[in-house]
Amino acid sequence: MSSKNILVVEDEKEIALAIQTFLINQNYRVLLAENGVEGLKVLEKEEIHVAIVDVMMPIMDGITFVMKLRERYHFPVIMLSAKSEDMDKIMGLNIGADDYMTKPFQILELLARVNSHVRRYERYLQMVNKEEVSGNILSCGGLELNQDTKEATLDGKIIKLTPREFNILALLMSQPGRVFSAEEIYENVWNELAVNTETIMVHVRNIRRKIETNPKEPRYLKVVWGVGYKIDK
Repeated sequence: MSSKNILVVEDEKEIALAIQTFLINQNYRVLLAENGVEGLKVLEKEEIHVAIVDVMMPIMDGITFVMKLRERYHFPVIMLSAKSEDMDKIMGLNIGADDYMTKPFQILELLARVNSHVRRYERYLQMVNKEEVSGNILSCGGLELNQDTKEATLDGKIIKLTPREFNILALLMSQPGRVFSAEEIYENVWNELAVNTETIMVHVRNIRRKIETNPKEPRYLKVVWGVGYKIDK
């Protein structure tokens, strides 16, 4: 199996080098950047499979960096922060991160998460690269998802969704009117047993902000209280 590229954007050198050393021992190729500006330069030259990004950094912080990379790239992002407040985690997920770890963290847990995200990203790339599949479009009213190009449009205008948001929406739109529980959504999109589904609510809120004219009175993505979520027919 070819080596996968992991980008570590971290201004604390001891932490960055510790992560680098451990991941290299696990046969990953690791690229380092001390801030978001350096991280963006790496992205222009290298194919990245997972990024590990600190929130607090000089010159360009992790939040700004992830917002900028999400304009072009779909690889998974694990955010690191010394803060443990829920709002920091919610902000990280809202701007496009896939995972969040609070410092100090266990290096073995970080490795497990990197391995998991690499596997999922490989499956995502395989799905995108299936050239023989065509015309695979899901639609509901003015909302359309092209599962070949991974593009989403609303009334003909492109809307930017993260890979997680796209996959959640695709699952719901695959069976309009059916109510999916948070556990079903998590297990289908994350491909693992649902332990903590709070992140689903955050992703749904973010999707609504992008596809609904009035998120408080949604036209497409609706909650069935106590049951789950659905896309109306």
